[in-house]
Amino acid sequence: MPRTVNATLHTVRRDAFLDVAQRLVETKGYEAMSIQDVLDALEVSKGAFYHYFDSKQALLEAVVERFADGAIARMAPILGDPNLSALEKLERVFAGIAVWKAERKDLVLAIIEVWSSDSNAIVREKLRRMTVRLMTPRFSAVIKQGIDEGVFNVASPDETATVLLSVMLGFQEQATHLFIARQANTIPFEVVERTVAGYTAAYERILGIPKGSLTLTDRATLHFWFG
Repeated sequence: MPRTVNATLHTVRRDAFLDVAQRLVETKGYEAMSIQDVLDALEVSKGAFYHYFDSKQALLEAVVERFADGAIARMAPILGDPNLSALEKLERVFAGIAVWKAERKDLVLAIIEVWSSDSNAIVREKLRRMTVRLMTPRFSAVIKQGIDEGVFNVASPDETATVLLSVMLGFQEQATHLFIARQANTIPFEVVERTVAGYTAAYERILGIPKGSLTLTDRATLHFWFG
């Protein structure tokens, strides 16, 4: 019993650091934020901070991982809904990711500012591996459902899920680059539309479904982020 209490207390205290760090990242920016800012906000010592995190970068990593965990948790009920077809599940997952990010736009924008930095390559790789580990079996189950429904024309659910997820992660990375380019006004909106259309066609080919069967994102969402 004491171990359970201690584990709960540990999580609560760690989350307090993450809450403050997230707020500072959103309002001040990661580069301008310091560990001392976090300590001052919580009125704790450096020792307390280093009990949970060994560096400022580790704190950022934890903030990003919690964000990703939340997105995955949001998608889980959709992927497990027995009343949805396989295609409906995939479309709602894509839409759900967009909504999740839109609801946390300040955090997403703050992360984008530092995400492409070489110093955060390890964070990006850890997040990619975590996403693959958690989402591959879920996508595999949906693809198997699509095969059983006679909609998806693929040989193996597991391998197809791996490929599909790789393309999805590639699309998210490309979307970040497109967002930065649009903010700098170096590309027109039409480039974003063509990129989305290209990835949508790739998904359809991977799943073996006719062109136009899948909606990756709607125009309103594109304008929200790239308009």
